[in-house]
Amino acid sequence: MTDKDAYLWMVGTRCAPELDAEFNRWYDEVHIPMLAREGHILSVNRYRLSSEVESDQAQYLAIYRFKDVGTFKSWLASDALSEARSEMKETWGGRDMEIRTRSFYEPVSQWSKSS
Repeated sequence: MTDKDAYLWMVGTRCAPELDAEFNRWYDEVHIPMLAREGHILSVNRYRLSSEVESDQAQYLAIYRFKDVGTFKSWLASDALSEARSEMKETWGGRDMEIRTRSFYEPVSQWSKSS
């Protein structure tokens, strides 16, 4: 399977500046391992919004890769996702962190620079 075949679940989040280090540590060390524990997710890449261009987009973007729609749907119904969402509410409920966007993309085409 190549990246051009991957289905993408994209989640945009923001948190208060004073929570930034805690949020990133939690996301990488707790949240992603919980979400990925059942093997549905191929990989996760996380990004911080650059200040190079003015934007109203979410501060952080996580891109989860899935091999197909069936695997994604199975993950949506999984114990891993349910438990990760519960843990997230326990950890961040009432604190200055929010999910701003969620979206699912299917592959259309891929371009890459030839070597």
